[in-house]
Amino acid sequence: MEVGKINPMTELPALSVTQPLSPQQRLEQVQLVQAVESVNEAELLGQGRELTFALDRQTKKPVLRIVDKETKEIIRQIPPEYVLRLADELKLG
Repeated sequence: MEVGKINPMTELPALSVTQPLSPQQRLEQVQLVQAVESVNEAELLGQGRELTFALDRQTKKPVLRIVDKETKEIIRQIPPEYVLRLADELKLG
């Protein structure tokens, strides 16, 4: 498995978006943040690792990553970088 450095991503603020959220969307966002925090607190991914959630700058798609806390290297990313680039190319036509 290839481990790479973290690429520039826009972190998803807990409750801040450009368009108003419906009550259901707000609840889902809060639940997602709580779930990520719970996973990290319980060290379910191993000691020294954390789960992060961000939006890819180009595609605006959500990205989950398992990151080494100390080195900030990406251990695993879903979806992988090549899938994000492919989605961006398809969107451009």
